[in-house]
Order: sequence, then C-alpha cells, then structure tokens
Amino acid sequence: MVRILLAEDEDAMRQYLARALERSGYDVVSVDRGTAALPLLETERFDLLLTDIVMPEMDGIELAQLAAKIAPDMRVMFITGFAAVTLKAGKAVPQAKILSKPFHLRDLVLEVDRMFGLESARG
Repeated sequence: MVRILLAEDEDAMRQYLARALERSGYDVVSVDRGTAALPLLETERFDLLLTDIVMPEMDGIELAQLAAKIAPDMRVMFITGFAAVTLKAGKAVPQAKILSKPFHLRDLVLEVDRMFGLESARG
C-alpha cells in the first residue's frame, strides 16, 4: 500500500484531502506543519510527501528539500493556492509535481495514481 505523508496547515483542507486519498486506497498520515513532518520522515517510510507550499514555521519547499536528504526515493507533490510560489517550487525541487488550488479531489487522486502507475478505483 502506498503511504502518503500529508503536510497541510489548514485543518479543513487537510481532513478533506486525507479522507479522499484514504477512500481511494492510500495510507495517509497527516500533519499540520512541516516541522511536525520531519520526525515522521526520520522514523517511518513514506512513498509520497504531499505538502502545501505556504505554511508557518517551515514552508513546503524547505520540507521537501530536507525530505530529499532523509528519504531520497520518496516522491514529492506540492499543492498551492499561490501562483507566484509555483515557479519557486519548480526551481527548488524540479522533480516534484505541482497541483494548484483550487483543484477537484478527482484530479488529486488521478495525479497520485499516475505517480505510482495505479488505476484509480473511482475511474
């Protein structure tokens, strides 16, 4: 089973995303900030870091860069509502997928499915 570490500071969005991914068959661990994600990255294995870019304490770009050192095989997908930071993220972590808000949950699940070569149960 694909394990996802979700870092999103907005409670409603975090719960919404986690529920959608879990319903699609993914194992999701969610945290409300990047600094809460780091200890998990050091002690557990995840296949994907799904992170908001703009968060307090540590932004998603910094989290992704640190995560790459801890778990170099883990994939990264950024989610953001800010167009300006999309360019920064693309330059800082060029191998990452970037999904801009607003997006439909179906689009998120399809992108994650594609990253792992899976077919979505929802079609």
